[in-house]
Amino acid sequence: MRRVVRVLVRRAVRIVLGGVVHVAGAVFSRVVRRQARVTSSLPPRAPVLQALIDICGPDFARHAGADDAIAGRMASFVVSPATTESLAAVVRLAQERGLALIPRGAGTKIDWGRPPSGVDLLVDTARMAGVWAHRPGGVTAEVGAGTPVRALQAAFALRGQRLAVDPRSPGATVGGMLAVNETGPLRHRFGSPADQIDVVTYVDQDGVHAESDGEQGRPGIGDIAGVIVSARVRLKPLPAARRWVWAAVSTPLRVPAVVGEALAAAEAPSAVEVDLPTPQSARTREQPPGTLAILVEGDPKDVMTRADVLAGAIGEGATVSEIAPPWWGRYPFGPHDVALRVSTAVEDLPAVVYALRDAAGQPVPVRGSVGPGDIHAVLSGSLGPNRVTEILESLRHVLLARGGQAAIIMAPPEIAEHIEMAGRRELF
Repeated sequence: MRRVVRVLVRRAVRIVLGGVVHVAGAVFSRVVRRQARVTSSLPPRAPVLQALIDICGPDFARHAGADDAIAGRMASFVVSPATTESLAAVVRLAQERGLALIPRGAGTKIDWGRPPSGVDLLVDTARMAGVWAHRPGGVTAEVGAGTPVRALQAAFALRGQRLAVDPRSPGATVGGMLAVNETGPLRHRFGSPADQIDVVTYVDQDGVHAESDGEQGRPGIGDIAGVIVSARVRLKPLPAARRWVWAAVSTPLRVPAVVGEALAAAEAPSAVEVDLPTPQSARTREQPPGTLAILVEGDPKDVMTRADVLAGAIGEGATVSEIAPPWWGRYPFGPHDVALRVSTAVEDLPAVVYALRDAAGQPVPVRGSVGPGDIHAVLSGSLGPNRVTEILESLRHVLLARGGQAAIIMAPPEIAEHIEMAGRRELF
């Protein structure tokens, strides 16, 4: 009998204590929620994640991980919608809950430009990929924003066509390329990616599906505030042959002369690129010889003839190759560098190179398209924000009288927070 009484007493105590704990937990939870409303606009994590799962499915919405940071800021959630409707629902949810939303393709340029004020929700566009409405012999196709450009080119090549773009980021997606106006060597002949687009469809900041051709008051690609869904692209015939004409340039002063000689030959190159590296030894401040490379495309016999003419116009030391230089179509900077985009006429390139060298106290690597005047320069990520700002201002002073521009497109987070980074419009 006593044993039964003891068991009943213990059960009663557990029930009472459990009730106390439950009440205390509820009070604590209400206090925490009240404080959260005061200190943060973010809702509790579980309801948001569940709402994202309801929209996109359990395998396509999750808490952010270690790889889901932008400019040093960790995101809270990652979602991957597959349709325009699901993307619009995600955008509306972010708008309702006060979540800062950032689209992400391959993430190759996710840290470009001004750091975002907040990163709550990453929208991965990987499932919004594919090629639609591409008829054999047709000159346009509808492509998803999450489609890797390289995969796109491989698909078009099967039909003897290409999209006349070659972004320098190896994993670039269509949406990422368009969002920051990423160009490559082919810009010399064909223009920017926007020049290859008829119409862009997107979901705006209110979660409304829209499209634009950039005409009659409608926003251009650089003005779109939202997430790009797809684009109708114009296609060109795939060239049967390609040849590169290489020429060493002993100093930056030689570049304008060589380019002038090449263009005077009137052989319609598809691209003109220059690479001016830095010394391999810290003992010298002299700029080492660089390389100028010119791409010629077309029918095999015609290409060989034109390449030989170009090599002859450039003079001694010029060679013709079926292979591009190893640096062709690649950025000269890495993730820990400070990257500058400089727009300048080819005749002013030497002034830019020497101004950077004088301001930095050492030669600065420069590479890019000298025809359109779109080049990139590299500063060390070990420089402090003040030093980087001084170098940028010194360069802009030189460019001011020459009609050129310079902006910092990428920098390590500890520097980007304290310097003037390029705004989106400066990338176009």
